[in-house]
Amino acid sequence: MRINPEAVPTTTFDWGSIKWFVTPDAVPGAGSTFGEVIVNPGMGHARHNHPDAEEILYVISGEARQMVGDGEEFPIRAGDAVHIPTGVYHSTYNTGWQQLRLIVTYTPGGAEKALEAAPGFRLHPAGDIPTWRRP
Repeated sequence: MRINPEAVPTTTFDWGSIKWFVTPDAVPGAGSTFGEVIVNPGMGHARHNHPDAEEILYVISGEARQMVGDGEEFPIRAGDAVHIPTGVYHSTYNTGWQQLRLIVTYTPGGAEKALEAAPGFRLHPAGDIPTWRRP
């Protein structure tokens, strides 16, 4: 099954945007979630966890500070992968001047639904191009 990015809704927050290409709700039989996350320069998301799913991040471009668990933050950049075990707290903060582009997976899928309760959540229909304003 081919998934056209223009046929997928976009989720925006004050810190960036997400396109979920595969989710258990959107793709019949899918057991995981797969999407692209963009974190704007100087922005990041609050420390949180996914109680029922592990997460994998793959950095397409940009640079950031990543925190996993109670450990110290560490730098990530293009080509790096980060594994976040089920239930472990984590956060990501874009430290560069470019957008941070990440591929994100949840296994099992479904953890993306919790983002609907996050501050600033907005769902844009497929084909809509969100406009950005500085916070």
